[in-house]
Amino acid sequence: MITLARPAPPTGSLAGHPGTVLACDLGSSGLRMALVDARGVVRALHRSSGTHLVRSGHGSHDVDPAEWWAALINGATILGRDAPAAFEMVAAIAISGMTRTQVFVDSAIKPICRAHLWSDTRSQATLADLQHRLPPTHPETPQVNAFHALARLWWLRITHPETYERSAWVLEPKDYLNAMLTGICASDAVSMARLAAAAEPCNGSSLLDAAGIDPKIIPCLGKPISIMGRVRADLPGALARLANVPVVTMAHDTFASVAGLGALRPGFAYNLSGTTEVLGLVSAQGGLAEGLLSVDWSEGMTQLGGPSLAGGDTLRWLLEVVGARFDGALAVDTALQDLWAMPKSSQPLLFLPYLSGERVPYWDPSLRGAWIGLSREHGPADLARSVFEGVAFLNRIVLERAEAAMGARIAEIRFGGGGAASPHWCQIKADVIGRRVVTTDSDDHGLIGAALIAWTALGVQPSLDIAQEALVGVDRTFEPNPGRHAAYTVLFELYRTAEQAVAPISHHLSALQHPAV
Repeated sequence: MITLARPAPPTGSLAGHPGTVLACDLGSSGLRMALVDARGVVRALHRSSGTHLVRSGHGSHDVDPAEWWAALINGATILGRDAPAAFEMVAAIAISGMTRTQVFVDSAIKPICRAHLWSDTRSQATLADLQHRLPPTHPETPQVNAFHALARLWWLRITHPETYERSAWVLEPKDYLNAMLTGICASDAVSMARLAAAAEPCNGSSLLDAAGIDPKIIPCLGKPISIMGRVRADLPGALARLANVPVVTMAHDTFASVAGLGALRPGFAYNLSGTTEVLGLVSAQGGLAEGLLSVDWSEGMTQLGGPSLAGGDTLRWLLEVVGARFDGALAVDTALQDLWAMPKSSQPLLFLPYLSGERVPYWDPSLRGAWIGLSREHGPADLARSVFEGVAFLNRIVLERAEAAMGARIAEIRFGGGGAASPHWCQIKADVIGRRVVTTDSDDHGLIGAALIAWTALGVQPSLDIAQEALVGVDRTFEPNPGRHAAYTVLFELYRTAEQAVAPISHHLSALQHPAV
């Protein structure tokens, strides 16, 4: 069942500020930039194309950080040209970006190698040696896997020692752009949580000590809702017009997007569906659960959950498999709608969505996907439905683990990202998980979130909670269907059984090469 609710435009202290925020969201598909006023209205928007991702052997996924800086310069120039009045009124810059992506820079803030993306697994090759060196009693040791920043630092130190020796800091993507704007290398405790935890001593030593990593490689860490510096006066293009404008420390894209969903408050759950999926609970008391990330999100909030590798990219893969023609996000939506309209079988089909391994909750790069129960009567629409359901089953695993750790059951999930535009996707999530799924009245969650965080950091808004109430409105509500939820619970148990059965086979297959033909 779907209900609609469009609130009145926000009023209050935010509405009276005359300026704008230059809000930016850096993702693997490109850089989005917007001028957002104090009412949360996007006055101008620019989207750049994606960066040149290089996928080479041994799990390496990397990009040139200089492309991000060039995209920021170009985007600012375009916004300054197309919306000159709003651009001249910029009161702050707030940049969020993909996390678990490392940018290694020297003392002049020059990248010493290509940035290692969140999906990079090359450190798996040296992980066993690192884990052997780590003290088993350190609380962060169980978290160290191929996606951990420490594992990537260790890989760089062991395989490219000369490059490692040139590194002064390891930064997140948004930190690199902030450093280029201000000349200051800094980050925040949310984005750097795992590396900061590895640097904490336990029984007199840290994981960085055990790995021989100099802790000075971690930049100064501040609160996301704070000012980290001001724009330099010697920057190119339209950025020169923003000299001395405050730059917000910010955190990663999940932090900003959750704020843009109005869920960056204790007692809320969120689900972001983009290239990958991120799901978590926000609480005041915190908690620990197997395979989930527990991160202090500052301001009295703890996040329990984290990012998977399944999501929108899994759906794109499906379209490629069935031979659908698409080009761009809108065409993907159309292709999925066409698939959904085809006849479907009444025979259930299970899909394990682990096409590239998995992060939360398994942290296993060797997991692989599978269709189980495939029969001759299944067609493209059945494959599509099973992919939707498989990702939703994974969401349910994460949510139930988080709820058990928190000792509370949430009533609704705030759903955002590209996947939230699909009513079918929203309803399947509601039916599989058994919770109300709520979408909001803006598609630009990351940009709206970055803007309201900036207004809070500037002191225009007294608190983040009030800023979210003022700027975030509900659009649609999807209630779970009791009958379908009961049927999905039966399939969910079979899904869990299938995971356990297929995992050992996945591990063997991932280590093999196909025989030559």
